[in-house]
Amino acid sequence: MRNVRIGDVLKEYGYVTEEQIDAALAYQKEHKGVRLGAALTDMGFISEEQLLEALSTLLQARIIDISTIEVDVEAVQKIPRQLAEKYDMLAVKQAEGVLTIVLNDPLNFYAIEDIRQLTGMQLEICLSGLSSLRNAIGYYYSEVEARKAASVANEQFEDLALTDEFNIEEEGDDDTPIINLLSRLIDRAYNTNASDIHIEPFEDKTTVRMRIDGVIVEFVTLQKNLHASLIARIKILGNMDIAERRIPQDGHFRMKVAGEYVNIRVSVIPTVFGEKAVLRLLANNSNIDYPETFGMHEEDYKKLKSMLGSPNGIIYFTGPTGSGKTTTLYMILSELSKRAVNISTIEDPVEKNLPKINQMQVNNQAGLTFEAGLRALLRQDPDIIMVGETRDVETASISVRSAITGHLVFSTLHTNDASSSVIRLEDMGLQPYMVANSLVGIIAQRLMRKVCPDCGEESIPTAEERRILGTDIKKIMHPKGCPQCNYTGYKGRVAIHEVLMIDRQVRQMIMDGASAEAIQDYAVENQNMKTLKDAGLKMVEDGVSSVEELRKVAYYK
Repeated sequence: MRNVRIGDVLKEYGYVTEEQIDAALAYQKEHKGVRLGAALTDMGFISEEQLLEALSTLLQARIIDISTIEVDVEAVQKIPRQLAEKYDMLAVKQAEGVLTIVLNDPLNFYAIEDIRQLTGMQLEICLSGLSSLRNAIGYYYSEVEARKAASVANEQFEDLALTDEFNIEEEGDDDTPIINLLSRLIDRAYNTNASDIHIEPFEDKTTVRMRIDGVIVEFVTLQKNLHASLIARIKILGNMDIAERRIPQDGHFRMKVAGEYVNIRVSVIPTVFGEKAVLRLLANNSNIDYPETFGMHEEDYKKLKSMLGSPNGIIYFTGPTGSGKTTTLYMILSELSKRAVNISTIEDPVEKNLPKINQMQVNNQAGLTFEAGLRALLRQDPDIIMVGETRDVETASISVRSAITGHLVFSTLHTNDASSSVIRLEDMGLQPYMVANSLVGIIAQRLMRKVCPDCGEESIPTAEERRILGTDIKKIMHPKGCPQCNYTGYKGRVAIHEVLMIDRQVRQMIMDGASAEAIQDYAVENQNMKTLKDAGLKMVEDGVSSVEELRKVAYYK
């Protein structure tokens, strides 16, 4: 087998010519350690898929999609993480003395022999694309190490009295069970794209849960007597008072995960059985559909581009907490920062550090409120201002006046849809003429979970589903559940939008005190505005999401 050239197999398939092989051999001489297949790929003569197909034929090894198979976590632990990352190799199954491993370079016989001797098992070789393989290695080893750290911490504290506390120094050894546990929990959350980690105390245990794709998933149970030490470690990192346990506290810290610094926002509150902590990961590893259009479909994006061309005015993004408003805003600000403009923000908290943008953090204890910070920003000669959240009449009033006096302002509101934001601003105490003259547009946003592509099932809608859909959709997707989606039936989320442009007629309607329904009806008829329900229906019709998710973004009687 070792004497057969991969080039011969590739030529047999018609993927390469003899001249291309000669060029790749010359490339090998200049780049020591590069295999012929990798050289052909680097030079663009073949694709990775073509190389894997040839290797599969040469070695009689299966090609698998690692994202669709069920991986045995016990098998993963057979290979140390350092070796798995060094050799780009993942063990996925063990049975009767045979260990199934997935790798990208099956001609690395030294690595295969190293693992055979280390495990003492026969090896079954499978092939996979490099990118998906590395993602899987990060995902499964973070799972293994988080559970192992929890197990070690539980054993460490098993014999301690419930009132005992483990002494944690601020500059502790990373091998300290509590420090290692917290690091592994954050690593696991990052690699599973979790947005939050919930550490919840109960009478006889502590539960760790994670929010993945908007849904809370239970991860691990910890000994009750290590809870106080884990909270203390979180407080130290978040620069909070570890002695104060009677009042809520907020904090923030950064941690390096997978080579990237992740901002982590911390909230700690007292509960009956101890302090509960929620850690929100503000990472950059989330996959966003349509990033070149800020996650929007083309028609909505064109409307937004028109708004961004306005020299002044205010653009509101609305939706509940966790609807992706800040992510969309940051994408827009990053694009606007390419212009010759001065951009300043006032946020609580600053969720992501953006280059070329001046970001200010609210500090209520020091007197730096949204209102005070916004007044100060206006003296900084800004072109564009972003106010993290409009919470009260003072902030709303200053934002509106800033928009009227020549600034382009962005902010967020908590409302159900775009048109009701006008009523919300008036309820805060703003005069209708100020709202009408300052607004450029309002964008409502929601996130819908996507049906898992690996287990979703196509079916005919039931009578109740047809009533909800209100349209003749022949086939819809139903979530089922598999290992790839943590048995939830969903994997990833997609943003939907409702874009209201403030034209001359809408301004007049606002000043005349028109209802939110009247404004919405006008926009649907004259601006071709797609409501959140319309956008959600399109996702169901396209098989991206489900009727269950549609009901979360639209209201039905």
